[in-house]
Amino acid sequence: LEEAAFQLQQIFRIDISIALNILGIETMRAGHYRVAYTCFKLAADRGYSKAQFNVGLCYEHGRGTEKDLEKAAFYYYQAASNCHPMAQYRFARYVLCHRPETERDGQQEAVSFLEQAAMAGIAEAQAYLGVFYMRGLQPKEKRGLKYLLLAANSGDAQSRYHVGVCYEKGLGVQQNLAEAMKHYRQAAAVGNRKAQGRLQA
Repeated sequence: LEEAAFQLQQIFRIDISIALNILGIETMRAGHYRVAYTCFKLAADRGYSKAQFNVGLCYEHGRGTEKDLEKAAFYYYQAASNCHPMAQYRFARYVLCHRPETERDGQQEAVSFLEQAAMAGIAEAQAYLGVFYMRGLQPKEKRGLKYLLLAANSGDAQSRYHVGVCYEKGLGVQQNLAEAMKHYRQAAAVGNRKAQGRLQA
């Protein structure tokens, strides 16, 4: 693998970490998961954030290695610390779903990563944050609505439905049934069943 990566590096004059990551992606597409994992791991150990994210994916889904969410989170954290937006989202989701709420520092860091990912345009992070702020012990409805709107405008139908709920119930915004109907219609048009149900109701 090192030799193949070196040859790829010579051809394209690119960093060996990038070459290893490219090899990993190509071998993953070919169904050679173990080889792909090895390529990603070699590049990740050199500090390449895209490869660190890919190693995290391998551990999360058990591709080329055993499934291990703790190890996935470790590699997502490495990539997230290097400003990889999707890794920021996946690490934050792991922390908020799998670690106890008593770990306040970890939760604050996770929310910070989520906000960075949301601002980088990751719709999943926008949607997660929107719901997170709406459902907290002390809901921050205006902030939640802001992120739900971002996700809805990125094409997320579930977030569009939640925006409709906000307008229907006056959460973070002045209650406006006509505006709620507009959002429900948009979500229903792309198959969101909850929105379809609200329209019928």
